[in-house]
Amino acid sequence: AFVLKLVCLCCPCAERSAMEGQDDQNQDLTLFVQNLLKEMQGRFQTMSDSIINRIDDMGSRIDDLEKSISELIQEAGVEGDATASQAAQAAPPARPS
Repeated sequence: AFVLKLVCLCCPCAERSAMEGQDDQNQDLTLFVQNLLKEMQGRFQTMSDSIINRIDDMGSRIDDLEKSISELIQEAGVEGDATASQAAQAAPPARPS
């Protein structure tokens, strides 16, 4: 809806009316910028939370990988010892020369 304002251009009230219009524009711009900043803050918070969750997930995966590697090393050590002792038992005794 349009509002018709009669402006008197011949007296100081014209200046006041122009200043009021400028104040309204400044308020509109201020509200726009504040809303934009709030929206950006929300988006950054969402991205930050997502990054932190991914880092936590990656940390858990690294822990699992370290555990698996440790288990493989232990199994290889046990199997390596067992294989070495089996090979020693299966080998014929060395003849003295």
